[in-house]
Amino acid sequence: MSRNFLYRFFLTAIAFLAILAGTLQAQINRPIRPPIGSGTPPVYDAQGRVVPATPSQNRGGGDSLKHRDNTDDSITIYFRYFDSTRIRYLDSSINDFTKRYPLPAGFVTLGNLGTAARSLIFSPNLKPGFDPGFHSFDIYRFRVEDTRFFQTTRPFTELGYLLGSQAEQVINIIHTQNIKPNFNMALQYRLINSPGEFQNQNTSHNSYRINGNYQSRNKRYSTYGVLLSNKFLASENGGIQRDTLLNDSRFSNRFVIPTRLAGDSNLLRNPFNTRVTTGNVYNETVFFYRQQYDLGQSDSAIVNDSTVIRLFYPRIRFQHSLTISSQQYEFRDLFQGANKRLDYLRYFGVPIFNDSVVYRDKHRVINNEFSIISFPEKNNLNQFIKAGAGYEFINATFDYAKRKYHNIYLAGEYRNRTRNQKWDLEGIGKLYMNGLNNGDYSVQASLKREISKKLGFLELGFQNVNRSPSFLFRQETTFPTLVNGSFNKENITKISGSLNNEAFRFTLSGEYYLVSNYMYFDDFMSPAQTGTLFNILHISGKKQIRLSRVLNLYSEIHFQQAVGNPPLNLPLIFTNNRISFDGVYYKNMNYSIGLELRYNTPYKADNYSPFIGQFLYQNNYTISNRPEVTAFFNFRIKRFSAFIRAENLNTFGTNTGTPGFTKNNYNAPFYPDKGFWFRLGVWWTFIN
Repeated sequence: MSRNFLYRFFLTAIAFLAILAGTLQAQINRPIRPPIGSGTPPVYDAQGRVVPATPSQNRGGGDSLKHRDNTDDSITIYFRYFDSTRIRYLDSSINDFTKRYPLPAGFVTLGNLGTAARSLIFSPNLKPGFDPGFHSFDIYRFRVEDTRFFQTTRPFTELGYLLGSQAEQVINIIHTQNIKPNFNMALQYRLINSPGEFQNQNTSHNSYRINGNYQSRNKRYSTYGVLLSNKFLASENGGIQRDTLLNDSRFSNRFVIPTRLAGDSNLLRNPFNTRVTTGNVYNETVFFYRQQYDLGQSDSAIVNDSTVIRLFYPRIRFQHSLTISSQQYEFRDLFQGANKRLDYLRYFGVPIFNDSVVYRDKHRVINNEFSIISFPEKNNLNQFIKAGAGYEFINATFDYAKRKYHNIYLAGEYRNRTRNQKWDLEGIGKLYMNGLNNGDYSVQASLKREISKKLGFLELGFQNVNRSPSFLFRQETTFPTLVNGSFNKENITKISGSLNNEAFRFTLSGEYYLVSNYMYFDDFMSPAQTGTLFNILHISGKKQIRLSRVLNLYSEIHFQQAVGNPPLNLPLIFTNNRISFDGVYYKNMNYSIGLELRYNTPYKADNYSPFIGQFLYQNNYTISNRPEVTAFFNFRIKRFSAFIRAENLNTFGTNTGTPGFTKNNYNAPFYPDKGFWFRLGVWWTFIN
């Protein structure tokens, strides 16, 4: 790790521990309760407690806080995601481990947590404008868009620790508290450290996020701030040298199998070694600050002789958003081996002329956006019209030169979620008028409607994106992409629909993509663009089936088909299923025990280029895996939750001559997945 990063993390840790020491005192079982009602947030007094609603201000159907709250030490906590008005609550369920795990069920890695990952479901980049092009580690990133802005009446902390085989560990810390009733701060930190089962695939990721939101007492002025940092260290081994080595009895210990990069540089697994000799090092820091001032009508409601609730109905809002970001992407190979140059030519067809290989791009981006928002309806902040403009300055640094770019864009948005919660309309547009990404645009519209209580919600969506190829596809990059000339803009149209039925616990979804000028890599360093139009159909369904009072089947299935012979290979079917006994033991312990099964049909999975950190199209190597089987036992006692998992039971076999978990699946050519893997995770929440 760099000294600067350790210094920043050390200061952050001290600040967090200082807050923690002052707030986590005697820990007792205190109920976490959502705010009264489902739409309007509660009102707080000077001490941060919720003020009961008056009959004329009924926020949830006449249920007062005094009636709902059976203890003076209860907590009211909720949050909103960045740029959203919808109130959400914390999820304490235990039947789905992926809600706590960094990787969703539909993602695969190169065989170790923290390595490059991709989705089995087609999910193209639908963002116009400047894009560096490095997305293989995006699933591990903290992002401004995922930030949760909390409101809570008590300091709240969640500590999570996950321990896996081969010294794998994940640490996750969340702390939030209201400094004042109108001022909340939150901190999140996550560490992912995994040496891996094969050599030269160790990872060490550090991410932190500090965010806060403030509203003036007269409710006219509001601010939102986010400071986040992501540092990813991921060694690259280029895959094993030959597939047949997995069946060799000499290599039943997978760590001694020779790999294509870094040779035998580290034949001893060291969980404390986070140094990357051969691999990718990505650094990102983002500061976001938004301030807004409202013009509108003030009002008040008298609760009793001593309590007056101040009300404010905004009609016009002036908003300024500032984003300052810095990204550095680096591939390095500092391994000094006699056969290094020969291995580069033999396995990748890449000639190198120096003992050390380093590729590095660095970007600093400053974005200023000004917007005016109008609220047509006095009592509905979920209906508004937004118009804005932004200026983006980009300072790019390469090994040989520096370049400066800019973008000027217009943005507009319309949202309307009706007060009866039956209609939800949204329209968003963005157009780049001048600069590096001149001509890029995005148009998006969605409509959500409650059909009936039995049928549920129907949602329809449309999106069209015209975007410049990512910066990695340009000649200016330091990375060894063999770019000849320039490429046309990608154009992607997405039409979607879904039916969500909570009464019968199922969701049906469909997506149709129409793609032209699709960008991809067809070997380890050569970008390409398809000139033909192709389309992709994706249909999915999710269903919970109650087999008995405590036995449940959770099933998810995806079907996707590409038409037009695109340079893209997808599994025809992907399914994720979980059967579990869910219940309560002696009134105190909620439990979920069962089996998980994940499977996708055989297909020609993408290869991977470690030099540019990109998955690439290949049409020669078909991967046919066994279904992945996992046994689990999850439970929660009051505020303590535990997850015990035995994963990859399907890898049991005798392919090495003796019984063992050595029948590895593959996620990419020459990149075998893990064998048997044990995980134990604990999460504990504290309320002061």
